[in-house]
Amino acid sequence: MKKQKERMLSGKPYLAFDDELLQERQYAKGLVFKFNALHPDEIDKRNEIIRNLLGKTNGTFFIEPPFRCDYGYNIEIGENFYSNYNLIILDCASVKIGDNAMLGPNVGIYTAGHPLHYETRNTLYEFALPISIGDNVWIGGNVVINPNINIGNNTVIGSGSVLTKDIPDNVIAAGNPCKVLREINEDDKIYYYKKMRIEK
Repeated sequence: MKKQKERMLSGKPYLAFDDELLQERQYAKGLVFKFNALHPDEIDKRNEIIRNLLGKTNGTFFIEPPFRCDYGYNIEIGENFYSNYNLIILDCASVKIGDNAMLGPNVGIYTAGHPLHYETRNTLYEFALPISIGDNVWIGGNVVINPNINIGNNTVIGSGSVLTKDIPDNVIAAGNPCKVLREINEDDKIYYYKKMRIEK
């Protein structure tokens, strides 16, 4: 029989309170606690904790505390990553985030799920499916990204959105459930908000 960690990482139902997984979450919680407790001036120490916690960091990044995750090692962030306050990543499966990603406050990225029927759910089996976020993506505040979602490159997700389906490249999408509103076009280069023009 497969170990629970192997089952988790392969997308199979697994028991999260297996000793190995519990110990790994406890280890991650310890690092997260240290990260969140540091003085705001101690940016280098915060970044060193993140480099030790996450599976992959690439170049510069800035994560505003508080931050929460389950394991850390299933998270990859690209170059020039920024997240605002209260980012939560339930990384029981892979979470890959591309270059130049910006996340607003209170974003939730949830790879974890539970069976729908209460009898099955009460067995304490859960599952996890990966999430992928492309390059140059801006995710507004209070967005929820559910398991098995892919967000394309150069896309903007409006605040308060709940993602239940994949979102393609080069679009603005928003709502609950999140839907594509329109494509991002050349006019968007000259305005910073609605019809307010960028003046250099």
